Formats: sequence, C-alpha cells, structure tokens
Amino acid sequence: MSRSVFIKFVSDPSIDLMKSVVGLACAAQAVEDGQEVSVFFAAAGVRCLDPIFLDELENEMGPNSTMIHGFMDKLVSGASLHCSFGSVKAVLGHDEGDGALYVPDEKIAWSGPPGVIALATSSDVQLVY
Repeated sequence: MSRSVFIKFVSDPSIDLMKSVVGLACAAQAVEDGQEVSVFFAAAGVRCLDPIFLDELENEMGPNSTMIHGFMDKLVSGASLHCSFGSVKAVLGHDEGDGALYVPDEKIAWSGPPGVIALATSSDVQLVY
C-alpha cells in the first residue's frame, strides 16, 4: 500500500552535510519503494538544489561518487518537488524560474508557507531534514 510521504529540507547542508545526505537518501528510497513523495526545499535547505553545492557534496562522498546526483535524479523523476521562491532568492540569489537550479523549472512548484502546510496536512508521514 502506497503512503503519502512529505519531506522538507530546511537545515543548512553546508553545516551538516550528512543530515542532507541522509535526507536525500530517504527521499530517494521512498520514491524507489513506490510511495507518493512530495519534497519541499526551504530556508537554507535550498542549497540542495544548487548544482555547484551538489558537486561539492558529491566530492565529499568520494572522488568517483555519483550517489548524490543519483538521489537527486530519482527525486526529479519520481517525486513532486516544491520550493520556496523567497528562500532561493535569499540564500542562492536566484529568481524563480531562471534555470539556475539542478531541478528543471518545469519540474518544481514554487510556493511558500501555504504549500508547506498543504503538503504536511495531507501527508501520512512527514520527515524534516
């Protein structure tokens, strides 16, 4: 039986790399398991959408690692992705829809607190990283 899983990234992954890796791994596993997965990136958690940061995180995993990009590709292909437009502007300096994120613009829903509340209250399981 499929369950609705809501995963929110708000912690700064540059401060706690492993928390972000674990969160991405859990989100990717939920997709792999056939769950209905919604992921929301907000606050400093939007760094997980920055291609440069993802490359740095990948390098932390080892010189030939593709694990982080594999997790992100799994999310892009199988999860419903959401992002705070205000956080992207404040943390990364990018505007909504400018094509600067790892996730293609057409694969992400831009929102703020109303989106977080809607996703959280309609899900069976919530995880926060």
